[in-house]
Amino acid sequence: MATSTDTKTNIPDYEYLDVNTNIFHIDAFRSEWLNRLQPSDFSFQEEDQETSDAHFAAEMGISAETMDELKSACSLDSLRCHPEDQPPDPEVVPPDPTLKTLVQRKKKQDHKATLKSSKNRHDLYADELERLTFGTRPEAVTDMIPEGEIILTMNIYYPATFEKFSHVRPHLTLLMTGSHTLAELRDAICCVSDLQVCGEFSNTPDMAPDFISKDHFKSSFFYFEGVFYNDMRYPECQDISITTIEWARDRNFPPYTQAKMEDTRFVDLKVKVGFPYLYCHQGDCEHLVIITDIRLTHKNDCLDKKLYPLLTHKHRVVTTKCAVCHIYIGRWLTTNDQFAPSNPCTFCEKCFRMLHYDTEGEKLGEFQAFPYVDRGAFN
Repeated sequence: MATSTDTKTNIPDYEYLDVNTNIFHIDAFRSEWLNRLQPSDFSFQEEDQETSDAHFAAEMGISAETMDELKSACSLDSLRCHPEDQPPDPEVVPPDPTLKTLVQRKKKQDHKATLKSSKNRHDLYADELERLTFGTRPEAVTDMIPEGEIILTMNIYYPATFEKFSHVRPHLTLLMTGSHTLAELRDAICCVSDLQVCGEFSNTPDMAPDFISKDHFKSSFFYFEGVFYNDMRYPECQDISITTIEWARDRNFPPYTQAKMEDTRFVDLKVKVGFPYLYCHQGDCEHLVIITDIRLTHKNDCLDKKLYPLLTHKHRVVTTKCAVCHIYIGRWLTTNDQFAPSNPCTFCEKCFRMLHYDTEGEKLGEFQAFPYVDRGAFN
């Protein structure tokens, strides 16, 4: 895409206050930032302490003597709350703190000690996602993200057919760089409909399926600002956006265009920040895609390009338990089943075999059985 010559169109401004911006070109927006900033503003190089102190003193308008006094009063040693002969433990707060921040932390620790529940493994993992990659740098220089690269924050939402869609919360939050293609975003999105196994297996429950849905139905597209970006990387891929384009043309809608997602990088797009766009796969599984932030990289970001697309959040989904034992996750879904308490009904592997097959593995009664992939199993 050509870059607009009007610089005003390259600077995001709100179309609807606190909702979404006007359309702007991502690469032109990046160029506007780079033209206005000094190289030191987005450099990954660490500034030496003396130079940093001098810049701070100049910006604050204070003398060198005042700066030395501030450094002494605000040093880490002045905040020490443990004996000098012991290593620091960030979880230990003295019993009678005087520092106001420690007083508040002591109150929270005392309150937390009275609670019976603690963080579960999902919450701990969510916290870990945010902090593990902070300031990560690659071992090889070739894997370093270049200075002045764009970082996009992408929220991927549940399909609109999801029964609790009214809660409207993102399923995944991913960080992408401007040099990534839309095909790389498509590969990073994990949806349970891609993992489903096609077919009915009540007569042959031991037969391993040849493929999952994603292996067989590879067609998909993104929709951004009047353009359908189709995945055409494989011979099996089809243009599933053509139905919508023809429908719109027959009803005198504005014309839509098409492009290949594997040939389109994020810096090539014109988008609105905060505006809902579309990702469609498996024919009719539709996800909202919202770009919530576009910014330049800084030295505290994860700078290892191999770790991108970078998952920073994954929503926890309640698992569907077996209808018989209520302990294990459902592995089979049955319909028209005389042994089931409901129709349809989920069973774990053990309960499914015990109820529906004899000791020789022969089918008992008439029912239909489908492999079930629980979306909560991938928390």
